[in-house]
Amino acid sequence: MPDLTTAAVAFGVVFLAELPDKTALAGLVLGTRYRASYVLAGVAAAFTLHVVLAVAAGSVLTLLPHRVVDAVTGALFLTGAVLLLRGHGEDEGDAARTPGGQSFWRVAGAGFSLILVAEFGDLTQIMTANLAARYDAPLAVGAGALLALWAVAALGVLGGRTLLRRVPLRLVTRVAAGVMLALGAFSLYEAVTG
Repeated sequence: MPDLTTAAVAFGVVFLAELPDKTALAGLVLGTRYRASYVLAGVAAAFTLHVVLAVAAGSVLTLLPHRVVDAVTGALFLTGAVLLLRGHGEDEGDAARTPGGQSFWRVAGAGFSLILVAEFGDLTQIMTANLAARYDAPLAVGAGALLALWAVAALGVLGGRTLLRRVPLRLVTRVAAGVMLALGAFSLYEAVTG
């Protein structure tokens, strides 16, 4: 299979698998609170690391203990939900209405950390490893998968910015926190039940 076709297959498979995943939600939440370019920089860096690991490791990533990954992901989502709810008091203030009051390194670091932990051992990372092993075209698979992940992250972040123009930040925060609580509880349930 030519490399361009392999990259296109990887893009399509990873894009469709990641679109309904927690990354779009995480990008949406971060995009409503911080400057979009800062969030995208951190998220893009984390996804780059994930794709490099997936392509380098091939199908070995499927051997990771899923209970540990689920437990860490669950704890991260629960913590994120609590921080969202706690950090958003009665007075929304200018910083809440106009995302971007934080430094580049702090926001990019938050995006990087969230994606790095939440997406480790994720379905798309395992799929990327499997595609790299199957097609024996690591650069094409890596490029297609990385572009797909960046596209989903950009949709989430930019969608969050657009959403703020129509929906109050308080409602977005509460809904996102509720979804994060549900995802956290589900991940912890998966960690316990295996």
